[in-house]
Amino acid sequence: MHAMNEGKRPAINWMDVLWLVFLAGLAILPPVREIHKQLILLAFGLIQLTEGWFLSRVPERGAAYVVLAKIGLATLLIDHTGELSINSSYYPIYYLPIVTAAEYFGPWATLFWTGLASAAYCSYLYPALEEYEVTSESYGLLAIRILFFFLAAMVVNRFVVENRRQTKRYQALAETLAETNRRLEQAQAEARRSERLAALGQLSAGLAHEIRNPLGVIKGSAEMLTHKLGDSNPLATELAGYISSETNRLSALVSRFLDFARPLHADTEVQEITPVVDRALLDVAKVWKGGKIQVTKEYRSGLPLIPLDESLSEQAFVNIIQNAYDAMGEEGGALRVKVATARVNGRDGVEVRIEDTGPGIPAELREQIFNPFVTTKKTGVGLGLSIVSKIMDGHDGSIRVEGSVGKQSAGQPGDGIRGVGACFVMFFPAATEQSPAAEASHMVIS
Repeated sequence: MHAMNEGKRPAINWMDVLWLVFLAGLAILPPVREIHKQLILLAFGLIQLTEGWFLSRVPERGAAYVVLAKIGLATLLIDHTGELSINSSYYPIYYLPIVTAAEYFGPWATLFWTGLASAAYCSYLYPALEEYEVTSESYGLLAIRILFFFLAAMVVNRFVVENRRQTKRYQALAETLAETNRRLEQAQAEARRSERLAALGQLSAGLAHEIRNPLGVIKGSAEMLTHKLGDSNPLATELAGYISSETNRLSALVSRFLDFARPLHADTEVQEITPVVDRALLDVAKVWKGGKIQVTKEYRSGLPLIPLDESLSEQAFVNIIQNAYDAMGEEGGALRVKVATARVNGRDGVEVRIEDTGPGIPAELREQIFNPFVTTKKTGVGLGLSIVSKIMDGHDGSIRVEGSVGKQSAGQPGDGIRGVGACFVMFFPAATEQSPAAEASHMVIS
C-alpha cells in the first residue's frame, strides 16, 4: 500500500489557506474555552500548512503518516467537544483524514483509511454503552454517519483518480506530439538536404563531364610530349611528368564527383553482413602505410540476414574504415568494430559500430559531416561520407557519428590508444518475410 505520488500538492496553496479559515471558524464556536480543542485545531492547521513540505521530504510513507496524524487529532477533538464523545457535534472532523486519504491513495487504500477513521470514531461507543443504553435508532444514526464517511471518500477518490488518469493521458499525448514534431522536423530537414544534394549532383555531373574532356587532352598531350622528348631535355620531361601526374589526380577527383552525382544502382541480396565487413577491413589494411593499427572485432552471434548490395555496402565500409585509419595517421591507434542486433524506429536489424582512437570529430560538425564538401581532412574533398550516406539511404538504413569511448586511460603505454576518437554507427534493417534469402531486389539510389 503506497501513496500515489501524482497527487502531491505544492507546499502551500489557496486551498490550504481556505482550510485554515474553516478551522478558525471552528475555534470560535462552542466550546470556546476548551484549551484542548483549540490546541488540536492549531495542530490541524500546522499539519495542513506543512503537509506539502513533509511529503517532499518523506515521499514513500509521508501520506500515510499525515493521514494517521489527522485521524489521531480528530479522535482527540471529539473527546474534548462533547459530554458524550460519540455524540460530539464535531464528528465531521473525520472528513479531513478521509479526504486526505482519498487525495493521495488509490481506491482500496482509501477504503482502508476510511475504515480506520470509522473504527476510531466507533471506539467511543464502548464507554457510552457502559453508562447509557443505546437504542436501535442511535445505532442507525451511527451507521448513517459511517456510510457517509465511505460515500464521501469514494466520491473524492473517484474524482482524483480520474483526474490523474486524464493528466497521464494528456502527458502521453504531449510526448507523442513532441516526438511527432521532432520526426517531422527531421523529415523536413532531410527533404531539404535531398533537394540540395539533387541540385548539387546535377551541377557536379555537368561540371565533371566538361572538365573530364580537356583533362583527357592535357594528359594525352603530356604523354606524347614525354615520349617525344625522351632524354633530350630532362627538365621538359620532368615538367611533362608533373602535368601527367596532376592530371591523373584531377581525373580521380572528377570520378569522385561523378560517383556522387550519378544514381547508384543497388542490386540487393539477403545475406550475412560480417563477411562484407571483414573484406572491407582487409582491403584497407592491405594498402595502409601509416602507423600500427590494432583492430578488434566484436561480432555477436545469431545476427539476422540483411538485404545488401555487396559492392556498395563494402564501398561504404571501406570509406569509413579508411577515414578511421587516416585519422589515426602515423601515430597509429586502435580500431574497434562491433556488429550486433539493434532496433531503430521500430525496425529490427544490425548495427555496425566503427570506433577509432584518433582526434575525433568536433561536435559542431557531426550534424554536417554527411553533407557534400564538409571534411576534417586537410586534403579531403568532402564527398566520401556523402556517398556513404547515399548508400545507407539506398539500403533503407541510417548512419550517424558519435564520440568514441576510447581514452588514454583505457590503454597501456605503447598500445597506440590515444584521443577520444570518433564512432560511426551504421544501421541496416533486417530482411523481412517479403524479402526471403533466395530473392534478390533492385533499387536506384538517387
